[in-house]
Amino acid sequence: MSNLAGLKCKECGRAFDPGAVSVCDYCFGPLEADYNYQRASKLATRKKIKKGSPDIWRYMELLPLEGTRPVDLSPGFTPLLKADNLGARLGIKNLYIKDETANPTHSVKDRMVAVAVSRAVELRFGVVACASTGNLAHSLAAHAARAGLKSVIFVPHDAEPAQLAAINIYEPALIAVKGGTQRINALCNEAMSRERWAFVNINLRPYYAEGAKTIAFEIAEQLGWTAPDHIVAPIASGSTLTAIRKGMTELTAVEILKSQETKLHGAQAEGCAPVAAAFRKKSELIQPATPATLAKSLSIGNPADGVYALRAARDTGGAIAAVSDNEIIEGMKTLAREEGIFAEPAGGAVVAALKQLASARSFKAGETVVAVISGGGLKAPEALSGRLKPPRVIEPKLSELESFLAQLRRAENVPGAVDM
Repeated sequence: MSNLAGLKCKECGRAFDPGAVSVCDYCFGPLEADYNYQRASKLATRKKIKKGSPDIWRYMELLPLEGTRPVDLSPGFTPLLKADNLGARLGIKNLYIKDETANPTHSVKDRMVAVAVSRAVELRFGVVACASTGNLAHSLAAHAARAGLKSVIFVPHDAEPAQLAAINIYEPALIAVKGGTQRINALCNEAMSRERWAFVNINLRPYYAEGAKTIAFEIAEQLGWTAPDHIVAPIASGSTLTAIRKGMTELTAVEILKSQETKLHGAQAEGCAPVAAAFRKKSELIQPATPATLAKSLSIGNPADGVYALRAARDTGGAIAAVSDNEIIEGMKTLAREEGIFAEPAGGAVVAALKQLASARSFKAGETVVAVISGGGLKAPEALSGRLKPPRVIEPKLSELESFLAQLRRAENVPGAVDM
């Protein structure tokens, strides 16, 4: 028996049946999954979770599914790595990396899509669909294939070739649409009115968002069932940071944690930073922005959950940082050099935000800080084009090798140079 009580409006609190609906028909506020927390608290125990499968399904008592066989590529339970090298560089003693590159399609989206597609199966949809800048599309195509469902995927016409290849291998109906994300989303809403498709980030959005909160569950469990002092995550639509907040709150609601006071921080690219701008202006109004950044996965100018991500940061005492493209690239290089993790630009933005927040003394000595690295760098190789040193080409002669090594020995402050 599921602990899902239904859906409720985030604004007016009205209750809805748990169908394929995402907007309140009274106040037009977004809907979210609601649970019988009293019942869940008796079932979602630390002992039971520990015996569960090493993926997000170990938290089934707090997920919005009614069946027992979810669509499964085993997402989640990604590594929580102590980042001593990066921490020393940034001046953060207790820094951890939540490495979402380890998910089945190498991004955090696998958590959300696994839940949404599983719910689509329960609601008897035959076609799943989405609009995406890349990671979501890749994940949906994979999970649809696993579920035996048809998938229709809308992407921007200028999506990165590496992303398109990762999507196309599953042979979905792949449609590249001219225009920005707002136009693509508008087209998807029109299509949804004519076709019985499960759009995971539109009519199934309440279930989709639930997958992201498992990040919070895992962080707490991997820290020995304690809440970190800070979590820093990228903001695109805003759903990830919003869901992490819900996850931390639910852990106290079911008494797995006695209390938690985690401060939530967000990272955006300066070229698409509507949430960071509102935070800076101390405003609740998210002004849509025209994306102009190499961080394609953060290029959502009118974020659906932007106001809730904004509230998550403000209400918990966190902050939202905006970082330049140059800082993003440097963040990617720093993370790779210091911790051996090749992140997409969104991960670089998180590292740049960590540096900014540390410089502003947002983290006290000894506090635990967790940085969420949302996806792998091989998804966006174009971002690094012309920004990395090419290899030194030599003839297969020992004299040329010795000449090159001599140059290395003479060089000063060469990042990554071996100790000769």
